[in-house]
Amino acid sequence: MGEFDLIKRFFTHPTPKAVLGVGDDCALLQPRPGMHLAISSDMLVSDRHFFADVNPRTLGHKALAVNLSDLAACGATPVAFTLALSLPEADPAWLGPFAEGMLALANAHGCELIGGDTTKGPLNICITVFGEVPQGQALLRSGAKAGDDIYVSGTLGDANVALAHLLRQRREAPDSTQAFIALSPADLSSAMARLEQPTPRVALGIALRGIATAAADISDGLLGDLGHILERSGIGATLDTASAFTLMAAHRTSTQSAQLLASEAMRPVVLRHVLSGGDDYELVFTAPASRAAEVQAAAKAAHTSITRIGQIDARSGLRLTDGNGRPVDNNFQSFDHFA
Repeated sequence: MGEFDLIKRFFTHPTPKAVLGVGDDCALLQPRPGMHLAISSDMLVSDRHFFADVNPRTLGHKALAVNLSDLAACGATPVAFTLALSLPEADPAWLGPFAEGMLALANAHGCELIGGDTTKGPLNICITVFGEVPQGQALLRSGAKAGDDIYVSGTLGDANVALAHLLRQRREAPDSTQAFIALSPADLSSAMARLEQPTPRVALGIALRGIATAAADISDGLLGDLGHILERSGIGATLDTASAFTLMAAHRTSTQSAQLLASEAMRPVVLRHVLSGGDDYELVFTAPASRAAEVQAAAKAAHTSITRIGQIDARSGLRLTDGNGRPVDNNFQSFDHFA
């Protein structure tokens, strides 16, 4: 199967939103009047972002989901995306489910595949996604203000726990690196789904337009991605680790898992997964305390849970406290490809 046969068979679909889709040297998009284009790119590299033997269907889903998560953090509505794909071989048994997983998520969000590139080489996936947001309503990292509340969507830490299990199975992580969280089979399966098939919070991002003052998606860890907001906004924050702890310790189907995660002995381990684990693709955002009811209404409209975890301060830096307001050492390190 040649390159263009591959594209035609797996990645050519109707594109009614685009002026011109797959087939020419360029695709053509026409933003609607009063809209800005929101554009983001993410690359997933085999054995860096995923294991080469991962289910191709879930990989297709995740490859697009991490890009849609960037649009969610901007409050943008998905429109279209391009796919640059490097493949060791043109294997229909792999390409079929990969395309199905990716395009199922794309269809769910009305996001059309309009072009890209394929080449032979190490497995590598690069997606550029396009969305639109009304002029002046984009959520940015730079708008947080002193007194704003800090919120997180969904739950955090599950994806990193799942990754720790996979690394241990593959003997790629020494047991001494951190205490191990042994979840029940059902809760581990749920955590694996969070790692391999994250849910981009597009509806929440759109609902927060005009309410949230700043937002970012959580890809490299809560503290690191909140840190981007603090840096761009030129302010600081105080984060309640007791509230953050509930982002993972709650929502368990197994009593065994819930009791384990709620124990004081596991608190430092749980917090490490929650605060610096990454791969969650939830939203961290800020909003004025006076608009708390509107924030809750937006979350309800988006069918997404949210948790208030702290407050923005005028004083620079990030401070952690326990449930009684006492300082907690910040020895957590978020993911960095080159650190």
